[in-house]
Amino acid sequence: MKLNTKNGFLLLVVLAAAFSRLIPHAPNVTPIGALALFGAAYFSRKSLALVVPAISIFLSSLVINNVIYQPESFMWMDINFPAQILAFGLIGMMAFFSLKKINVKSVATSSISASLIFFVVTNFSTWLTDGMYPMTLSGLITCYEMAIPFFWNTLAGDLVYVSILFGGYELVRRQVPALAHA
Repeated sequence: MKLNTKNGFLLLVVLAAAFSRLIPHAPNVTPIGALALFGAAYFSRKSLALVVPAISIFLSSLVINNVIYQPESFMWMDINFPAQILAFGLIGMMAFFSLKKINVKSVATSSISASLIFFVVTNFSTWLTDGMYPMTLSGLITCYEMAIPFFWNTLAGDLVYVSILFGGYELVRRQVPALAHA
């Protein structure tokens, strides 16, 4: 893979954003949805748009799971990680269509949609795998109800991080000709 100036810069931005998950923050106020949107919007190759952010989330999760949460035992991923990656992929694919034109409205709408996708997919996975809720429609509804406070944090995190990523990138791109024409 040839790494041009634009893709190299985007790779650094995505890695930095993913590792910002290591900074103390409120639950679910993270850049996960924003990374999927940003990658889909700016990486010229669709495979990079999905793979680079997913790998960076995986690497930061390794650090979080094994240094912060469970330093006494190594864990490649938690039980809901596949659902997180599925949600991440769905967000990226949605963004391929919703972010054909980058503007405040399309980014904000995509960010809200990303938060909803993440909420629906990951909480369905929690209901299936956690054992905390009965495997009934009532249990599923309760699972979603209990997750609503976390949804607001996810939405806030997505909106903040898309503002930083998209706004910051556009500001830098105007100043660095190699990014504007890559």
